[in-house]
Amino acid sequence: MTSRLLSFMPSLVSRAPRSLSGGAVAALLAVLTGCGGEATDTPPEAPAAAAGGDTATLAAEAVRIAGFVVDSVRLSPWRAVVTVPGRLQLDPEAFETIGSITEGRITHVVVRVGDRVRAGQGLVFIHSHEIMDARAALRSAESAVDAADAERRLAESAAERAQRLFDNKAMSRAELERAQVARTVAVSTHARAVSERDRAAALVEHLAGTGPLPTGADEHDVITRTPIGGVVTSRDAQPGTVVLPGTPLLTVGDPSRLQLVMHVPESAAASVQPGFRVRYTVADAPAASYEARVWRVAPTIDSVTRTLEVLARPSGPLGGRAESFVQAEISGEAQAPVRTVPSAAVVAFDGDTVVFRAEQRGEGLYLEATRVRVGRRTAERVEVLAGVDAGATVLVQGAAIAKAELLRRRGGGGGGEH
Repeated sequence: MTSRLLSFMPSLVSRAPRSLSGGAVAALLAVLTGCGGEATDTPPEAPAAAAGGDTATLAAEAVRIAGFVVDSVRLSPWRAVVTVPGRLQLDPEAFETIGSITEGRITHVVVRVGDRVRAGQGLVFIHSHEIMDARAALRSAESAVDAADAERRLAESAAERAQRLFDNKAMSRAELERAQVARTVAVSTHARAVSERDRAAALVEHLAGTGPLPTGADEHDVITRTPIGGVVTSRDAQPGTVVLPGTPLLTVGDPSRLQLVMHVPESAAASVQPGFRVRYTVADAPAASYEARVWRVAPTIDSVTRTLEVLARPSGPLGGRAESFVQAEISGEAQAPVRTVPSAAVVAFDGDTVVFRAEQRGEGLYLEATRVRVGRRTAERVEVLAGVDAGATVLVQGAAIAKAELLRRRGGGGGGEH
């Protein structure tokens, strides 16, 4: 709020309190009563108090004690604002739940929650017969490749010799063709053996990875590795536990990639669209605010909570950590200009909704309770549909003092307020 402090009595008002205690209010009322609520230097043209008691001219001393602040009725584009609680969570695209890839017994878990890991690092070792069978199959396949390679070289040599003999008319065509077929079969057998070896090697690599075994592991351990770098955010794996394929072991995520999850009431669902700006504060540090942008709005209303899920991504420095609770304010696009006043300027007065119009009269202050009809609200501004024009000056700070004085003038001592 860009309210301005009253321009009159600058040396006194600058020392006025920001808020008044009950004793200060009583003292102010005593000042008002003692002086009849009229400024001694009020010019003759100042309007007299209305018979209904909805106007008053306060003396300079009363103004000094109250520390009034005023603002103007502004004509500005309206932005729809929805205030909702929310929660920061890891971006689903930035974390990975790592499950067991085999059946076996966990022998080692080498990380804890909060540890930073790199892509490909071994995190959990599982003793399994599957890796034993895979290593045995790899050794067998490598032997088969060696035998097939020898047969292939022999067949190729025999085919080349048969071709020379045939060229020298020392061998029949039928014998040459048999040698060539034997070479083709040997080449095919060798290729099949290489394929089986590669498949067996890929299975071993899938179960244990490549390179030397990590410290603490042996060749009978399946090594569960992380596909992404980041921080371990949860750990379900415990040494000695028997697991099956798919059993969750760990979760690894990137803590620098967060998203904001909010649930907007059904009544405000139409006011939220992708691209809207979000300003949020974290529960443990409410003084600082952060920015985000709505990127996804759920297509349906939750049938149980009657809320709409809205997701936003931070567009600047991160505020808080994953699973922190926040208070978020979703702001829409600017709409047609409307008249607005600061939220603090609108008060309930004797059953009506009013603003206190303010006008400087010498060193005093002329106040008038003006009934208004209001529309949309945000935490900072209220739309005024009728009652005051753009540019009018209204009281923002000190409305409680103004209410007490005007009610006193009505003679009800506040009893008529509800």
